[in-house]
Amino acid sequence: MADTAVSATIQVALKVVVSLAAEHVNLARDFPKELERLNESAEMIRGFLAGADEEMHSPVVQNWLKQLEEEVFKADNVLDELNYENLRRKVKYQDQPMKKKVLCCFSFFNKIGFPWRLASMIREINTNLERIHQNAEPATSRQTDSTIVRSDVLGRDKDESEIVNKLLAKSESVISVISITGMGGLGKTTLAKAVYKNEQIVGHFDKKIWVCVAEEVDKIEKVFKMILESLTGEKVEGDRREVTVQKIQDELKEKRYFLVLDDVWNDQELLLTDLFRTLAGLNAKKGSWCLVTTRLQEVATILSRHPQIKFTRHELGKLCDDDCWSIMKKWATVGEEVPEDIREQVLRRCDGLPLATRLIGGLLSKKNKEEWQSILEESLLNGNQGGVEQIVKVSFDHLSPAPVKKCFAYCSIFDQDTKLEQDLLVELWMAEGFLQPDSQNERMMEQIGYEYLRILLQTSLLEEVKEERRTWYKMHDLVHDFAKSILNRNSNNQDRYLAVYSSERINEKASASLRTLFLEGGMADDMLSKFKYLHVLKLFGEDVKELPTSIGKLIHLHLLDISDSMITTLPESLCKLYRLQTLRIGKLEEGFPEKMSNLISMRHLHYYYHAAREIQMPSSIGRWTCLQTLEFFNIGRQEEGHGIQELGTLQDLKGSLELRNLELVNGKDDAELANLSRKPNLYRLIFEWGNRDQESDQCDEDVLEALQPHPNLKELKILNFMGDQFPQWFMNLTSLVELRVAYCTRCRELPTLGQLTSLQRLYLTGLENTTCIGLSFYGNTSRQTFFPALKILSLESMKSLEEWKDAHEAMDVFPVLEKLYIRDCPQLTTIPTPSSFPNLDVLEIRENCNVLLVEEVLSSTTNLSIKGCDSLSTDMLERLCLFPSLQSVELWYCPNITTLRGMSCAACLKRLVVDGCENLRELPEDLYQFQALEHLKILRCPRINSFGLNPNKGQKSLLKSLEEFGISECNGLTRLPGEMFESCTSLRELDLRFCPNLVSFPLDLRRTPSLETFWLTWCPNLNTEMPNFSVMEFDWAGLASSSTLQHVHLGGMPGTKSLPHQLQDLTNITSLDLQYFGAIEALPDWLGNLASLEKLTLFRCEKLEYLPSMAAMDRLKLRRLEIHYCRLLARRCTPQSGSEWPKISNIPQRDIRYQPSF
Repeated sequence: MADTAVSATIQVALKVVVSLAAEHVNLARDFPKELERLNESAEMIRGFLAGADEEMHSPVVQNWLKQLEEEVFKADNVLDELNYENLRRKVKYQDQPMKKKVLCCFSFFNKIGFPWRLASMIREINTNLERIHQNAEPATSRQTDSTIVRSDVLGRDKDESEIVNKLLAKSESVISVISITGMGGLGKTTLAKAVYKNEQIVGHFDKKIWVCVAEEVDKIEKVFKMILESLTGEKVEGDRREVTVQKIQDELKEKRYFLVLDDVWNDQELLLTDLFRTLAGLNAKKGSWCLVTTRLQEVATILSRHPQIKFTRHELGKLCDDDCWSIMKKWATVGEEVPEDIREQVLRRCDGLPLATRLIGGLLSKKNKEEWQSILEESLLNGNQGGVEQIVKVSFDHLSPAPVKKCFAYCSIFDQDTKLEQDLLVELWMAEGFLQPDSQNERMMEQIGYEYLRILLQTSLLEEVKEERRTWYKMHDLVHDFAKSILNRNSNNQDRYLAVYSSERINEKASASLRTLFLEGGMADDMLSKFKYLHVLKLFGEDVKELPTSIGKLIHLHLLDISDSMITTLPESLCKLYRLQTLRIGKLEEGFPEKMSNLISMRHLHYYYHAAREIQMPSSIGRWTCLQTLEFFNIGRQEEGHGIQELGTLQDLKGSLELRNLELVNGKDDAELANLSRKPNLYRLIFEWGNRDQESDQCDEDVLEALQPHPNLKELKILNFMGDQFPQWFMNLTSLVELRVAYCTRCRELPTLGQLTSLQRLYLTGLENTTCIGLSFYGNTSRQTFFPALKILSLESMKSLEEWKDAHEAMDVFPVLEKLYIRDCPQLTTIPTPSSFPNLDVLEIRENCNVLLVEEVLSSTTNLSIKGCDSLSTDMLERLCLFPSLQSVELWYCPNITTLRGMSCAACLKRLVVDGCENLRELPEDLYQFQALEHLKILRCPRINSFGLNPNKGQKSLLKSLEEFGISECNGLTRLPGEMFESCTSLRELDLRFCPNLVSFPLDLRRTPSLETFWLTWCPNLNTEMPNFSVMEFDWAGLASSSTLQHVHLGGMPGTKSLPHQLQDLTNITSLDLQYFGAIEALPDWLGNLASLEKLTLFRCEKLEYLPSMAAMDRLKLRRLEIHYCRLLARRCTPQSGSEWPKISNIPQRDIRYQPSF
């Protein structure tokens, strides 16, 4: 076929020309025949292009395409200008009396010079198009449609298992590296993701970091910024490497991490060596791993030579034929009737590559047997061209209709692995004219865009990625490379779509051809005006602080995106962009320009600063009759064009809408004019009234009654409503999934909600006047099941709620409820019986609640959390903990709990946290028999005096699953019995802090062979008697037996003049943190014996002046030294001049902070 990229470009442009010509033929009184001629010529050429075949690749045809493309884009620009002038006329005379409007309709195009110029231009274009068409050869065939169903890649279970096992194996290296190498399309990234999400990996590493490099970076700082952005989820500004690395180190402090560097293209040895030398110097646990995926074998070779990392190579092989065929069967409709020779040909073309298999499956999807053979013979199995790239090209060639090809190529204007959002993609495609309404005008352009997106997904040219709260799309790097190669393919070799990071890189001669410009950094006013045919403009970056006034000269602009800039004001000239369809903005400080209502083509207004409740909306926004996206609307005075009535004409609104300042609505009649019941595409609504005097006379009930949404609504939130009761239309919201009602302080009775068959999440907050949840809450008693889909129910700050009535025995309620939250409901004493919550998994009671009847709910609950409940007594708690299903118990600030002695859930309890229970004296008497316990924390319980003795005398402790054990601020605790640690073989972290009376703690790591981190701070009585082990029973020598201990934190000993000398036996530790050693003046030389020590931290050691000797410091081989607020030592470590400076000058990373000034 003809060069399909160029052909698609021309076909799409012709479709725009036909649409515009047909639209304006009746308006241009002076040249209707010329527009009709243009329409006919365009239609004929469209038909020809749709049937062009491969024989069109001749120099003659290429010259023909060049001429055609020039004329088509010229026609597009002329007709777009005609459309702009028509819109300008509508804006100018929209407030004129009817008589003037009629006169203007006929007089507009008689404006001196305008009709003559347009007629002349269109006449010339017609002549050229007719000549070009006469020179064309007839077509022979058309493209077929292409659709498939997506599926997961198979056949990598063995590879995943091998890599996971390597990552879980114990390692003495700070950072180990494994590379996945292989040719493009093998599924390296897919395998890396499978490993990254593997449950064993998730539980093994403290931090996981995913970085897609995807390009050859010239500065290592860029990789560090990407790592930090992945860690924090925030954009990193600035280029200082030292600052970025320090922040990474802070994030990874004492954590075992798993870093994935996906799609690495750099094979510069110096750069890679520098990267991994720095990673090896981070203060992280031993056992951290980096997984690298790359096509370049040289990358793996360089890493294998790195002296500071342990390296493993995993060469990814091709899939076997059976796995390829399994993928084929999921993507294409294949049956057993497929002939063996066809099967072999397909598998030969797949060549064991998952990407190739998916693409072929997508290409052949839903084709019959004859079409399979035709496509395979004509497109895949002929010639010597092979590889994934050829298959991608064939998939592209078979895309239909032609605009889908343009949509596909346009996606490559974004960088590789960019997270592409559905709405943004569709709005960009629409702005470029790729989405034209069908001939019957039955579907909006956006709906056509969603259909095109579906086609690209089904053909695997785009991939869908689902996260918890959103879905986005991406391109495989090989597909992206192909799309990039055809994005600007045209007969004139001119860029029409460009993304650059400096205006200096833009060729001024090419400015007239550009249709899309993504630009980082600002642009001068005169420069911007030269891009007169731009359809899409995105300005971004911290340096972009002003939108040039020349923006008003870009009359063809359809989309403007300044949401990622620092622009806070919009010029009035913006209001001349009558063709603007999409505006994406960040934060405005001065509101919108006065004449924003002139933008009558506006379809999508995205304002990302939602907190702006005072900002005035564009005046008379009701004139934007095409508007679909409006995230919020701040109601103001109607006489100024800001009333709720403005929403009435916006019938196409979709997505989410927040209505604020509803107290300014005069009454029911005004609210009805919003016509919300006639807006079926809104899935989420928020109704918010402002804060007012509770006694003020309002019409909230009438207003809310008149705001009845369409039954399609899925989410509803009501805030500060001052009515006594809710409207009946709640029962009509049959599609509602989530309902939030908050701070409706006058409401006495809850709405009837039990009959809402789709409701899954219900949050009731601050309903201070509601005393009873009665039978009306459930609904009509003739019904059998109520709240059939509800999974989450939250009751919060309902101060007057006393009773929550049970349903009748014949009623089935809350059959699938999983989580129940009750918070700050002090009067509530009656709640439904356990039969009402057959599947309850999580019960959380917090803050000032009466929990006398909670035990009735706990029959199947696995997670119990109680916080701030004065009414929770010891007896009550013991009854609650009798339930065998409990796996997690958290008790926060329950002052009436005195003992946990009778707590009995040893069989399955995995987590026990007790915090702030000031009168608690005893822990469970059979605590040592809690075989499943993994996490035990006792915090801020000052009256606990011991952990008791093992009650099962003669038996060893069975805390074999315990991984984390922490005690803090337990002032009465004097001893921790040795029996407790006899079988703690899984203990990884032991944390003892702020226990001033703790004197006995026999720790022998032969009993805890997995311990990695040990904290001991502010336990002065334990440490002041350090030399006297008969009193202390503290076996520091036991620490030396550990091969796993890596991190030791000691502190809170302001009177101690020396460190415990037994610390020198801890030769395996990698980090040592010493805090608040107030009397120590010099660190001992034996610190040099800590051969594995990589990080030393000194914090608030007020009298410390000297580090160990030079020889001892040289033996240490520290990678990082932190001296924080050690005034005397910091002074001696002054660079060049300080007496201690020579001892630390060779340490790669130093962080010295002086005493803060107040």
